[in-house]
Amino acid sequence: MNQEQLDKVTTGKGFIAALDQSGGSTPKALKLYGVEETAYQGDAEMFDQVHAMRSRIVASPAFNGQRVLGAILFEMTMDRQFEGRDAATYLWANKQVVPFLKVDKGLADEADGVQLMKAMPELDALLKRAVAKGIFGTKMRSVVNTANAKGIDAVVAQQFVVGKQILAAGLMPIIEPEVNIKATDKKEAEALLKAALLKALDALGADQKVMLKLSIPTVDGFYAELVAHPKVVRVVALSGGYSRDDSNAMLAKNPGVIASFSRALTEGLSAQQSDADFNAALDKAIESIYQASNT
Repeated sequence: MNQEQLDKVTTGKGFIAALDQSGGSTPKALKLYGVEETAYQGDAEMFDQVHAMRSRIVASPAFNGQRVLGAILFEMTMDRQFEGRDAATYLWANKQVVPFLKVDKGLADEADGVQLMKAMPELDALLKRAVAKGIFGTKMRSVVNTANAKGIDAVVAQQFVVGKQILAAGLMPIIEPEVNIKATDKKEAEALLKAALLKALDALGADQKVMLKLSIPTVDGFYAELVAHPKVVRVVALSGGYSRDDSNAMLAKNPGVIASFSRALTEGLSAQQSDADFNAALDKAIESIYQASNT
């Protein structure tokens, strides 16, 4: 594991940009960016369009390691280039932004109020490829839809089993058990989740540490114990469908937690903007998220 990257992720000021929209969420992301479905045919053209969006973001002078600690990439993005350099290499060498990779293959059907990750039989091969590409860490998402203790325990158990597999490959896992912001018992679900996470963290080996990516909690500062836990490198927050303004306002009430926003980061960006307008809008977004992440 790259020590300089680890130090930056552990103690640096800033946030992590989530640029990992996958097949299911890509059409919506493109539509919000001003690219209608009529502008492309089939998955190949769709992914070309979203790569162009991501490339424009990371190449912008507003996007650099002074305010952006890391960026989470989709697998296809890892295999592509930004401005003629492999994506992960470009992020670190050109921007001083630590590269992460989304490794999950989507969500299983809901059971016990949660959605586990689908099986990942090719994970070891993907992790090996990620190491060779210069990736520092990974991200994998499960979803909690209701305060069901059995389901939440299953989500955390699966996340940590896979997390240990990722650690063994020499990468830093971001454990992401998202609590659905529309859950009617979100507060109760977060209490069960925190208890399960603390138990799993306490059981980690002496040399094992992870990152956590969580929904912004209902109770301000609720994840302070996780932020302070010796096995946690960093706690980052997803926007989960909240607007950028709302996400920033809520995040600022949770000291020690930094952003890892996707939709809230790209909100207001458009394919139709001039480069000057695009860069100005991105700069404003990055600055607002940076400030909320460093309260």
